[in-house]
Amino acid sequence: MPTQLLAIAWNTFFESVRQPITLVVVAGAALLIVMSNPLAAFTMGDDQRMLIDIGLATVFTGGAVLAAFIATGVLGREIAQKTALTVISKPVSRVVFLLGKFLGVALALMLAILCLSVVFMLTEMHAVIETVRDPVHVPVLVFGFGALIIGLLVAVWCNYFYGTVFTSTALFVITPLLLIAYLLALNFEPDFSRQPMWDNFNGQLWLAVVGIAVAECMLAAFAIAFSTRLGQLMTLLATLSTLIVGLLSDWLFARPIHRIEATWLERAQIAGDVETVDVVTTLNRIGESPEAITKTIEVATVPLTTFAQGWETLPWYSLKAVYGLVPNFQVLWLSDALTQGVLIPGGYLLSSIGYGALYTLVALSLGVLLFQRRELG
Repeated sequence: MPTQLLAIAWNTFFESVRQPITLVVVAGAALLIVMSNPLAAFTMGDDQRMLIDIGLATVFTGGAVLAAFIATGVLGREIAQKTALTVISKPVSRVVFLLGKFLGVALALMLAILCLSVVFMLTEMHAVIETVRDPVHVPVLVFGFGALIIGLLVAVWCNYFYGTVFTSTALFVITPLLLIAYLLALNFEPDFSRQPMWDNFNGQLWLAVVGIAVAECMLAAFAIAFSTRLGQLMTLLATLSTLIVGLLSDWLFARPIHRIEATWLERAQIAGDVETVDVVTTLNRIGESPEAITKTIEVATVPLTTFAQGWETLPWYSLKAVYGLVPNFQVLWLSDALTQGVLIPGGYLLSSIGYGALYTLVALSLGVLLFQRRELG
């Protein structure tokens, strides 16, 4: 079983990175990340924050587009072309086949996100040039563009003389070269003077990238589950709908829940069933000592549902159920903390990863259940 799983995952991985759409999306997103550097210079004071926000949003969007297109095709195409029946007719279970497809797609997504993340790290290291006095980070330009040119030349050479696929070769060569370029650039100041490597390393940005990677795997799992029953177009629409609803989950569901609870709390205040409590929150800002923020709030001394009137509990329970079932991608979006200069707590990151892993497992379980009853003949 492990051999079969790895074989299917490996074949799916290569099949995914060979698709032209993969290189097109990665190249387009990388270009947008690089262009975000000059475009972020118009915020009148918050240029670097804007650069981080735009860069991480581009990495997330590029990964989401790839997750939707790649994951919707690898399984649906094999079902439509009857190749899935050929594999499953051999001693390969449907569970292994589905999990292998997901692992292959996840590996392709991780390669693409790593490539885009390194481009973003180099762009962020260069920093936004706000005035003519700001120096150009020469090591970033030399190492970054040097890695890109060498990678493209190697991909063209291998494609012409050895017949390799240009798309996959370019990604396999450019990504590690960009990573080496990033590690080299960390050791130099903008004028090529030496500096300690860790002085320029921003680990918080990589934590945000980890959250994005988990979110993309979760989205890919839902796409794989949808493709077991839907055609490629409908799977794509269902996947994008899941992403949009997941991004707007707080606005669509949490906001009306809070509005209903606020009405109940007002009734509790009139009845005198509230008490005042102090909530202490520790705020860890980058480069500063932890700051304790105390906020005084009023809470009901009895359950808020006690003050519901008529059918008010029905929409409240319904919204709570939907809010709990729909995946909330905002949980894994950590850019807001970085742009506000707040350290990402390690405990929150671990809980977010667990949240994404749980929904990924749920989506794959749903996919296995649907695929088990799918007629492939």
